[in-house]
Amino acid sequence: MQTEPTKSLVGEEYEVEVGPVAHGGHCVARTETGRVLFVRHTLPGERVIARITEGEETSRFLRADAVEVLEASKDRVPAPCPFSGPGKCGGCDWQHVKPGAQRRLKGEVIAEQLRRLAGLTPEEAGWDGTVAPAEGDKVPAGQVPAWRTRVQYAIDAEGHAGLRKHRSHEVQPIDHCLIAAPGVSELGIEKREWPQIASVDAIAASGSADRQVVLTPKPGGRLPIVELDKPVSVMRVGEKDQRIHRVHGRPFVRERADGRTYRVGEGGFWQVHPQAADTLVKAVMQGLMPRKGDMALDLYCGVGLFAGALAERVGDKGAVLGIESSKRAVEDARHNLQDLDRVRIEQGKVEDVLPRTRIDSADIIVLDPPRAGAGRATVRHLSTLGARRIAYVACDPAALARDLKYFEEEGYRPATLRAFDLFPVTHHVECVAILKRV
Repeated sequence: MQTEPTKSLVGEEYEVEVGPVAHGGHCVARTETGRVLFVRHTLPGERVIARITEGEETSRFLRADAVEVLEASKDRVPAPCPFSGPGKCGGCDWQHVKPGAQRRLKGEVIAEQLRRLAGLTPEEAGWDGTVAPAEGDKVPAGQVPAWRTRVQYAIDAEGHAGLRKHRSHEVQPIDHCLIAAPGVSELGIEKREWPQIASVDAIAASGSADRQVVLTPKPGGRLPIVELDKPVSVMRVGEKDQRIHRVHGRPFVRERADGRTYRVGEGGFWQVHPQAADTLVKAVMQGLMPRKGDMALDLYCGVGLFAGALAERVGDKGAVLGIESSKRAVEDARHNLQDLDRVRIEQGKVEDVLPRTRIDSADIIVLDPPRAGAGRATVRHLSTLGARRIAYVACDPAALARDLKYFEEEGYRPATLRAFDLFPVTHHVECVAILKRV
C-alpha cells in the first residue's frame, strides 16, 4: 500500500507571538494549533508574521523567518547590513538587535543550557550571568564591530564572491562584509571575479601584517593568477588529496598572544576575534593559578597557545604536555615552543593519546575541545588524574553543559564560569569554566 507524500509547509505564514530565545540564533514561537516554530530575525516578546522555511506536516518543529514585524521589541534596531534578513546571508544572527541585548540573549541561552543539561543554576556554576564584550567592541546601536579575521567566501556560478544563506548551499553575493576585520576587507576579494573557484578563505593575522588566501577550485577548475589589493600569500586545496598546498608566499601567518609569537600554518585554527587569544589566556591563567613546578596538560592544544602560557608560568621545574590531532598544528606547536624544553607535544586524538602516555597525575589541566565537546570517556579519564583545577574553554554552551554534568558525576564542579562575546552579531559565545574537586 502506497503512502501519501507528506505535505511541505514551506512558504506558509503564521501570525505568532515570539517566546524565549533558543540555542542557535532563533526564538521559539507557537502557532494557534500549538506547532513549535524556530523563528529567525525576531526577538522575544515581538508579534510577527513568520514564514516557514523548513518543515512538513509531520515535522516535530518548523523553521521560519520573521518576514513582517507587527509589534517590535525595544531592543530592535534596523539591521545595518543590507545583506542581512530573511532569505539573505546566514552569517549573522543578531544584526537587528542592540549590542547589549545581544549579550543578554547569549546569557539567557547559556543559563538555559546549564539548567537543562547540567542541572546547574548560574550561582551553582559560579557565574554572574553576564557576557562580557571584548575590548574595542562596544559600538553604538545600529553599528557592528569589524572583528572577523577569517572569512570563508563562497563563489556563485557567475564567479562572484558571497556568503552562504542560512542552512543552505545557495550563495548571497555581497560587496562588503560588515563584520570582516579591516585586514580582510582591504584585500578586495568581493571586487573581483573568481571563475572556476568554489571558495576563497581570507585570513588577516591580528598579530602581524600577514595576509593569506586559501583557494578551493571547482572540480577540474584552474587556479587564477591572484592579484589582490594588498600583498598576500596564496594556498590552494588539492582536488585529489584535499590538502592545502602553497602556491606562493609564506605557508603560515604569524599571530601574537601573551607576549609570544605563534606560527599558524595552512589555514590552521586560531581564534577569529583579534582579542580572543589574549582574553582566553588571561581568563584561563587567572582561573588555574599555575605554580612553579606544576605538571600541566593542554588538551586539544592547536598550535600551542595555552601550552606556551602554561610553560612560562610553571618554570624550569614544571612540565607541560600538549595533545592535538592535527598533524600540521602539532608541527606548528613544536616550532612555536621549541625554546621551552619543558613542553612536549603529542599528535593524535586526546582519547587515544592520553591513555598511552601513562600519565597518572597532573596538577592543572586546560582543555579546549571542538564544538562537540570532550565527551564522557575523556572526562572520566581526566577526573582520575587528581588535578587541583581544570580549565574548560568552550565555544558551544550545550557541549559545555553536557561535559559539566559528566565532570560532576566524577567529583568536579565549576568554581567559576565566565562568558565572553567573542563572536559579536552571531549566536556564538565563548565560555571559560574553572573546575575544582568537590
